[in-house]
This record gives sequence, C-alpha cells and structure tokens, in this order.
Amino acid sequence: MSKRRDIHTGYGPRKQKEGFAIGPANLPDGVHRLQKIKQDLIHKAKVKKSYGKLKDREPIGKSTAYHPEDVSNNEEPASLELHPDRQIMLDVPEADRSEPKENLEPSQARARVRRSKPMPFEREVKLAQQRKEEAEARTEAIQEATRQRQQKIEERERFRKAMAKARTGGPNGQRKLGRESGVLLEKVKKMMGT
Repeated sequence: MSKRRDIHTGYGPRKQKEGFAIGPANLPDGVHRLQKIKQDLIHKAKVKKSYGKLKDREPIGKSTAYHPEDVSNNEEPASLELHPDRQIMLDVPEADRSEPKENLEPSQARARVRRSKPMPFEREVKLAQQRKEEAEARTEAIQEATRQRQQKIEERERFRKAMAKARTGGPNGQRKLGRESGVLLEKVKKMMGT
C-alpha cells in the first residue's frame, strides 16, 4: 500500500460517503453563497488529493527544496561587464534615444498603448456636458440681447437729448441747425449701414 493512510481500513461493508455538509438546509437567501462555498471546498479537496499523489510519487530521500549549502563555492562571482544590449544603449547618443522606435513588434506596440479606465456612466456624462454647454450658450445669447437692447435704449436717449437741445431756440428764437445736422447725419449713416 502507499505511504498515505488508507481511509477505508475498517471492517464491514463500505459506507456511502455523503457530500459536503455546508450549513443548515433552511437558510433563506444563502443558496448561491452555499453553492460557492461548496465549489471552493470541492476544489480545495481536489488540489489536496493531487498534491498527495505527487508527494507519494516523489522518493523520500530526494527533496526539491533549495538548500544553500548544496551549492558549490567553486563558482566564480558575477562579472562586472555590462550586458551587450545595455552597452549599445549607453553608446547611442542622447539625441537618438529620444526618438521613438518604430520597428517594434506588434505585441510590444500594443503593450505600450494605455487603455482608459472604463467609465460606467460615460453616455450620461456626455449628455450632461452637452446640456450644460447648451445652457451656457442660451445664457450668453440672452446676455448679448439684453446688452444690445440696453445699448439701443441709451443711443435713443442720447439722440433725443441732442435733438431737444438743438431745437431749443437760440438768442433770436431760431433752431440750432449745426447741432441738429450732426445728430441727423449720424442717424442717416446708421440707416445706410456705413
């Protein structure tokens, strides 16, 4: 027989083994958890069994463990020479090192590409950003319209005051045509668009 202890050495008929008993059968919501625990226990038992078989196959005298005293001290110490690749890298001028290498293998090129972290609400974030930009554009348009409206009101008031000043009579009761002409000229220029 093997060196492992045989489980079934008793007398009489062999009993049927029961499965893994994990907990009470009347747990309300732990079914999935129980199944996971059961699978873990089964897996651990299989690993233990295969490890036991491997141990049985290995001779007793031999050990695969590392023992530092087994290593012979006759080996020479590591050399101080640089690895050829490192030596080439050190020989290359500084300007050439900064240039990206384009002769990389496809697997190396893929390894250097960083993937962005997956964002769970990326679409919602984009929609929110778009709404925010639209709201900002609306507020800017409203502010621009109110600014132009205020500018027109101020301009009309300025024209009204200038015309009122020009219409007041001079020393002999006549209108001041010089003042009136300047205001009218500005009004005509605005109407012509120049």
